[in-house]
Amino acid sequence: MNRAEPYILDDQIGFVLRRVTQRHLAIFAAAIPEVTTTQFAVLARLMESGPQSQNHLGRATAMDAATIKGVVDRLARLGFVATAADPDDRRRLTVSLTDAGATLFAARSSTALKVSADTLDPLSPEEQAILKALLARLT
Repeated sequence: MNRAEPYILDDQIGFVLRRVTQRHLAIFAAAIPEVTTTQFAVLARLMESGPQSQNHLGRATAMDAATIKGVVDRLARLGFVATAADPDDRRRLTVSLTDAGATLFAARSSTALKVSADTLDPLSPEEQAILKALLARLT
């Protein structure tokens, strides 16, 4: 009989990544209380790429259809994005930044950069570069 390697939760990559994500989310929430990380990602992508279909925006921010719909709905209620039917395809919803959304993003983008730096702070600059490169290979 082959003896299986014991399953130690603290050694599992999913568990470790979840703990790192929880740490990052706490840092983000303390620094940028107006929106969540996923909401900020939508604002960032709209700032970078301009108005786009909700479907495309979901793919561009790594969110499934149900998640991006909820995020866009919440951002619209907050006044940070606007939605409109696509004139070429009324079934398609186009999402764009409002002035309030663009203002919030501009005001908080440097804070968001600091959040990323604070998340990686326990690592040396070399370790940070290695970690980012390795994680990029896993996506």
